[in-house]
Amino acid sequence: MINDLMYIELKSGYSDNGPAWIGRVKVSKTGKTIYFNNRGFQKNIGYCSNYIDIETGEEYWISGLKKNQYNRHWAGYGKIIIDKKVVDEYLQYIGEEKLDLTHYVIADIKDEFPVERIHRFLNDRNIG
Repeated sequence: MINDLMYIELKSGYSDNGPAWIGRVKVSKTGKTIYFNNRGFQKNIGYCSNYIDIETGEEYWISGLKKNQYNRHWAGYGKIIIDKKVVDEYLQYIGEEKLDLTHYVIADIKDEFPVERIHRFLNDRNIG
């Protein structure tokens, strides 16, 4: 599994202002599945999304981080929740000393990567 910092934004039910996070993800060996915050996502191109939550079908935009900090769509707004464990790494990546709290909320995002649960779900879905 590959661990990366990524930008994750919920698109289902929102335009470009859905809840958004920056945090540590796990990527499967094949690169087909991303795990974050107790969810599993697979590539699925939608209207404004590029991943789908495997269990709920909700659409998400998941991408690498942008050094210019413009992770949201140009028309989007809202604070981005960033995992407190990755703030220093993110600041180093963007070349800043402090996080602008008018754009971010620092939170404790648990490192829950439900690999086994998602495998069971996909296997059960394929059997039934």
